[in-house]
Parts: sequence; structure tokens; C-alpha cells
Amino acid sequence: MKIYNTLTRRKEDFVPINPGVVNMYACGITVSGEAHIGHAYQALIYDIIRKYLEKQGFKVNYARNYTDVDDKIIAKSNETGIPALEYAEMMIDRIDHLMRKFEVDDPTIWLKATCNIDNIIDFVSKLIAHGNAYATERGDVYFSVDSFKGYGKLSGRRTEDAYESVRIENEENKRNPLDFALWKSAKEGEIFWESPWGKGRPGWHIECSAMNRQAFGEQIDIHGGGRDLIFPHHENEIAQTEALTGKQFVKYWIHNGLIKVNGQKMSKSLGNSILLADLLDKYSPETVKYALLQTNYRGDINITDNLFPDADKHMYEFYKVLDEVDKSGLKAEGGNAQIDAEFNRAMDDDFNTAKALADLFGLFKTIKAKLKAGDASAVQDARQIRDTYGLLGFFRHNPAEFISYYEAKQADANANVLIPEDVKELAEKRLAAKKAKDWPTADALRAEIAALGYVVKDSKDGYTIEKA
Repeated sequence: MKIYNTLTRRKEDFVPINPGVVNMYACGITVSGEAHIGHAYQALIYDIIRKYLEKQGFKVNYARNYTDVDDKIIAKSNETGIPALEYAEMMIDRIDHLMRKFEVDDPTIWLKATCNIDNIIDFVSKLIAHGNAYATERGDVYFSVDSFKGYGKLSGRRTEDAYESVRIENEENKRNPLDFALWKSAKEGEIFWESPWGKGRPGWHIECSAMNRQAFGEQIDIHGGGRDLIFPHHENEIAQTEALTGKQFVKYWIHNGLIKVNGQKMSKSLGNSILLADLLDKYSPETVKYALLQTNYRGDINITDNLFPDADKHMYEFYKVLDEVDKSGLKAEGGNAQIDAEFNRAMDDDFNTAKALADLFGLFKTIKAKLKAGDASAVQDARQIRDTYGLLGFFRHNPAEFISYYEAKQADANANVLIPEDVKELAEKRLAAKKAKDWPTADALRAEIAALGYVVKDSKDGYTIEKA
């Protein structure tokens, strides 16, 4: 099995620190707002990686965190009048519910920043004692970037280049503009905890380092997150953790790509965020997963208007074949080991779900041919697909139920489509041509209707018109 390691910028053979055991951490959600498709994608990717490692025989200890105290959460608390911790807990419950609806499993270990304040304070205190951090008169504590020679090794940025891209906060209190906050002094009316430096709360970066140390000790096998976290968040995690321990913090850094909407980065400021709740109101979890997993996890996903509808149609077609198998009356025991082996071959190459999903088209084409020939091994193929691809979250439902759900949804959508008058006129002309047995004219009118984006379907009562 090979994994692309952001730290070394190449694919490497996966060999965990301790044989047979994988300690894995993925940065979770800051609960200042509703879960969006980017949150769902990241949770899905690392859930799949965990499950595939388990399939390969590893014992996986998988931790995810919630950032439940930060500037955005405090701002939301002030806006809503709900105390910050209550607001965070409310959002965690809401997000947990959505992720379960999305059919993503919980990690082995859930971590929250507010449950690790003592660990964070201990971590910061030790960094000060080591000479890697310093406290200011107002009670802020900063990590000294100059004290860690390896700064920039994950992102590949030279220290002098990083000045242009890092957000500078409280610059007047820092020795170096790149120094980052480990502990923030509390402002009037903000939530706070008592510390050796006064009332305050943790900085964002220190939370993950302290929680990792609490859960796994000084070193872990895999640390994951979105590519946007490489700098400064993960760079800062390396600096503060390795400054404390003197050991390599993470053996394999892996980062998933970002979500774009019609070519633009998804963000609140652009108003193009896609909320997970809204998406699951329109599509099944399997459809959403199929749409996302067609791209290898390291690549960016561009969400166009057709991405989810096309994925929905593909899942419908797959389920129709499975339904045919169920109704065929053919009998066969066992599965098809070759299907599982090909899936493993794709996933062993840096968890290549895109290749695994591309293989499905050929597999279902083969099953259809076998059904037509009365070959009972179609049953074995279908059974293996359900078992193997269940790891990605597919084919867990009764085919007839998915087909009924999809067709009812399409019928509702078509009932709400207003057919333009010119399209209706063409359809009437086509019907007249058919009655006159003028087949060339009827075919030409059908093509003209199709060019306008509609499909005319013949029925015993005449015809129906649908949006293409």
C-alpha cells in the first residue's frame, strides 16, 4: 500500500510506527456554523481511509476533534445571546446528527478543545520552559518561530516568504510577526479559563497538538486534513510538537483537496456554500458520496449544476442492474474474488476511489451480459460488488426501494417543469406526423425537441415531455 506524504512530496510504502497498529488523527470542524459539503467530504475521506486500513488487517485508533472555542464561536455567541459553550454543544449535536444521516461513522476517539484545557496549559508551560514560547505582559503566549529550525518543512515555504501569507495578530506584542498564539488573553465579556498567564483561552493550533499528545503520545502514524490547513495550521502543529518532544511528530501527512463551486472556491464570503442539510434533502447519501468520490481525494472537486443529478442517475442505473439480479431467479453461492482484488489494487494506490468507481461501469456491463445469457455467476458478481463497495458507503439499500425513490423524485421534478409552448407545438406536429406514418418528419421533430433540451416519450395516451 502506498500513500502520498505531503511532507516528502511523494508516494511512500505505508509502514506504521508499531506493527499492526495505526494511530490516525484528522482535524475536525470548528462549530461556528452549519456543516457544509466541505466538512462532509473531509469526514467521508478519513472514514474511508480508516475502514480500508482496517480491511487490510490494521487495528486503527482514529481520532477526530471538534474546535468548540474560538473567535468565530464567541462572535456567534454574542450574536445569538447563547453562552459560547452552550452554542458549541448545540452545534455539535446538530452536526453529529447530520453526519450520521450522511452515513459516516464516528471515529474511535472524539476530542474537544474545551475538554483538554489542562493538557493545553501543560503543553504551553513546557514550551515556555524549553525556550520555545514566551508570555507577554497582557497575558498572551506566543510560539517563537525562530526557536524551531525546521519551520516550513511541511509547506515548503521559506520563513521569509511566509510573512506575506500569514495573518498578523497583536503584532506589537510579538518578537517576530510570524510567531503564533498558543494562549490568548481574554477580552471583556469573553469566555475564559484561569492560567499561569491570566484569564484566557487556547490558540487554535495548540489545541490539535495537545489533543494528539493526550490521545496518542508523542508520535502518530497519520495526520489528515484539508489542503488549506497545510499552512499555517499543520506547519504550526509540527513546530510546537517537535519543539516539545524532539521527535518526528507525524510519519504520514495526508491532505484532501478543496471544494469548488462552478470553478470558484467555496466560501461564505462568496455566498456559494452548499450546506449538507440542504444536499441531503435532495439526494441520498450514496448519491452525494458517489459524486464526491469520483475524484481522487487529493484533487479539488468542482461542483457544477450537473454533478449531483448525474451521480443520482448513475446510482439509479446501478441499482436497476442489482434489482434485475435479485429478480432473475438465478442462484449461486459465494462472490467474485477478482472484483475485490481489483478494488484493493485501486485503493492500495493512495486510496484511489476514482479508479475504483470507474471500474463499476465495466462490472455492471458484465453483469448485464451474464444476465442476458442466463449465467448464474452474475449473482456472485452482484454480491461481491455489494460487499466490496459497501466500504465506500454504496449499495447498502434494497434496490427496489432506491429505484422507487429515484423515480418518484423524477416524476415530481417533471411535474413541476413548465414546458415552453414552442416545444409543445413541435410535439403536436410530431404526433401528427406519426399518425400519418411520416416517420422521417417525426424523427426530425424529435431531434429538434432534443436540441431545445427536452425529451418526448411516447405513451399509450399519446406522449409526455420531460426536461432532458
